[in-house]
Amino acid sequence: MADPELQLVARRIRSFPDFPTPGVVFRDISPLLKDPASFRAAIGLLARHLKATHGGRIDYIAGECPVAASRAPPPLRAPRAELEIQKDALEPGQSVVVVDDLLATGGTMHAACELLGRLQAEVLECVSLVELTSLKGREKLAPIPFFSLLQYE
Repeated sequence: MADPELQLVARRIRSFPDFPTPGVVFRDISPLLKDPASFRAAIGLLARHLKATHGGRIDYIAGECPVAASRAPPPLRAPRAELEIQKDALEPGQSVVVVDDLLATGGTMHAACELLGRLQAEVLECVSLVELTSLKGREKLAPIPFFSLLQYE
């Protein structure tokens, strides 16, 4: 990893071994969100990738991770998650990139792509800061291209 900006981003990803269950390593982006320089670097890296890949073709960015993430601990999370979008949020044929903090199994991004498809949007690509490669989430997104800044086993 030679890129200094990417190194800055990687240093701000915190790992919690054996959380929430033994054998799992939880990857936390909170330190990155709290550090203006690393947050700016992450946004810049993603923006440069999107500009190089799609130029001016992107009409919207669809995302679900707020800057100040607030989550219930795993036992309190609902067993079923839902994604919503206003029916008139996009016009048919508009180009969208889906952004999330982390790709694990691909379930959330896949659901977002399906939802955008129902609105007849064209999903150009899915991107994330972190990808957990061992969970093979990018396979669930195919044939939509996927890009991540950092990959962990």
